[in-house]
Amino acid sequence: MTERPFNVLFLCTGNSARSIMAESILRREGYGRFRAFSAGSHPKPVVNPLAIKTLESFNYPTDGLHPKGWEEFSAPDAPEMDFVFTVCDNAAGEVCPVWPGQPMTAHWGIEDPAAVEGAEFEKEAAFVTALRYLRNRISIFTSLPIKSLDTIALGNRLREIGETEGSTTRRESA
Repeated sequence: MTERPFNVLFLCTGNSARSIMAESILRREGYGRFRAFSAGSHPKPVVNPLAIKTLESFNYPTDGLHPKGWEEFSAPDAPEMDFVFTVCDNAAGEVCPVWPGQPMTAHWGIEDPAAVEGAEFEKEAAFVTALRYLRNRISIFTSLPIKSLDTIALGNRLREIGETEGSTTRRESA
């Protein structure tokens, strides 16, 4: 019998940049072991065009990416999540829905590339930086021996991933 892949939900307020990029990265980097989803508490009407441009420039899949409300994943017929990661500080501070199955959660906050003002190259650089931080965290996550770690050890590792380079919480506590 084949085991089902782990379901992973990335949350952000607008679900138009960071969480969308994380979903796309895990789609490719998950090697069939993970199913990636993303959502937001107040989803924007469209995905940020620079998020799409950045993902495509690194050959990440963009088909089907669109902002979704997080209530979609707390409904009775929603896929049961194994992991839920917030990637923005606003979403981490909000009261999240109760997720079916009581998934493991962690905050992986990074700066919002969509908030960067300035020349187009500065905005593009912010998206590339966000992609790099997300890719690094997802790479660490996908290499964890998830099935052999007990719940406490796994929870600790997930929180540690959120403290890696680029972390908004790491910068605040430094």
